[in-house]
Amino acid sequence: MLSFKGHAAKDLCDPHLAATRRTFLRVGGAGMLGMSLPQMLQLQSAQAATETPHRGGGPGWNKAKSIIMVYLQGGPSQLDLWDPKENVPDNVRSQFKPISTKIPGIKFTENLPRLSQLNDRFTTIRSMSYTPNGLFNHTAAIYQMMTGYTTDKVSPSGQLEPPSPKDFPNFGSNLVKMRPIDQPMLPFVMLPRPLQESNVIGKGGTAGFLGKAYDPYTLYPSGDDMSMDKMERIRTDDLSLRDDVFDVRLQRRANLRQLLNEQMPTINQAVEEFQLDQNYDRALSLVLSGRARDAFKLSAEDDVLRDAYGRNTFGQSCLLARRLVEAGTRVVEVIWPKVANSDNHSWDHHKDLSKRMRDQSAPMLDAGLSTLIEDLDQRGLLEETLVVAVGEFGRSPQRGVSTSGNNNSDDGRDHWPYCYTAILAGAGMRRGLVYGKSDETSSAPIENPVHPAELLATIYHSFGINPETIVYNHLNQPRELVKGQAVTALMS
Repeated sequence: MLSFKGHAAKDLCDPHLAATRRTFLRVGGAGMLGMSLPQMLQLQSAQAATETPHRGGGPGWNKAKSIIMVYLQGGPSQLDLWDPKENVPDNVRSQFKPISTKIPGIKFTENLPRLSQLNDRFTTIRSMSYTPNGLFNHTAAIYQMMTGYTTDKVSPSGQLEPPSPKDFPNFGSNLVKMRPIDQPMLPFVMLPRPLQESNVIGKGGTAGFLGKAYDPYTLYPSGDDMSMDKMERIRTDDLSLRDDVFDVRLQRRANLRQLLNEQMPTINQAVEEFQLDQNYDRALSLVLSGRARDAFKLSAEDDVLRDAYGRNTFGQSCLLARRLVEAGTRVVEVIWPKVANSDNHSWDHHKDLSKRMRDQSAPMLDAGLSTLIEDLDQRGLLEETLVVAVGEFGRSPQRGVSTSGNNNSDDGRDHWPYCYTAILAGAGMRRGLVYGKSDETSSAPIENPVHPAELLATIYHSFGINPETIVYNHLNQPRELVKGQAVTALMS
């Protein structure tokens, strides 16, 4: 069963819509003909219709129709991947050899042999940077990267409260609210695991004060984080009719509802502005079309292509992301398939960096991300699909030092928000651009620093949304989507 959990709330982005939402909005079987899902669809369309237009334009404006956020939670080391430094002290220099890329004078490390031969198709930002608010733990940094805002409450350990209806929305929730899709498809999908640090799960990954109607559809297959075949256990029962409810029978029920409505002119007139028929039709189409259900069938892909992505959770998640945007999904967030602060193939390399990166995390990233960009490009999808790969921060230039209260071995790097790297491709992003420059040890930007809020502003700009668009929080207070300007120098 596909469930959208909801709560009674005033939609503060449209104060005139004060209707309550059902606690659970369900798709599938006879329950689908209740008011719940159509109410959600009506809510979305009504909000989109009342959006205040803003002036836009300039490079990259409104070129993106969908986005795949490859979120490298845990914080990958810029020095050991795409910003290696030479002629530096031994405790700064990467253990991995630098290699040439398709762009003359630009080097990655040997961990990224495929991406190094593809960087003429994407933009590399080497100057992501911010000064943290309090301890820069994973959850606080993830929240900032996903919402554009810093958190109000951080404990001495750096941990935060769980997700709250008061939170700022994930950028994907804002996108699907302001740019709703017009076809029977899931608008926002998050996979294959939640954002997580320790026992704080999902912070920054919800619609927050926008309401549950804009939460992502979460696809978290069974199995722990070390299971590499999780994507073989995808279940789509919630996108199918129950066995005892065939489509003709469901259509008959819809026709019966229509007949009853026709006998109730007074009610029809009262609810005319909500376009219930249209929203019932959209809800019905989502289940009956099979479009969403079919998109999840990775077995339909050629084995050679599946191998190229990598037969692991991350690789197959990237492949599924392509299938979803191809089918009409607006936002897909591929979360690195390991809890942020953990061992093995996590990017949180406080120790055993050399072995873990060489044998686990880097090969998966190199295969999955490079094939995703190539696959989208070859299918003509990259022109309107924005791909962003970024973590919540980078890693400390010096190995073995503590910058966040963690213990680090000589073969480990601590958290470092002051300078790190992001990758952007497609949807008007310039090909072969290396933007910004880090200093000699990748400690700080010396050219064109880019704050996470500016990266989110760039994403909104790509969708034709002014980053200064006003939304209203749970207290009916006006807030900008994000306090940052789009970096149009990244776009053509």
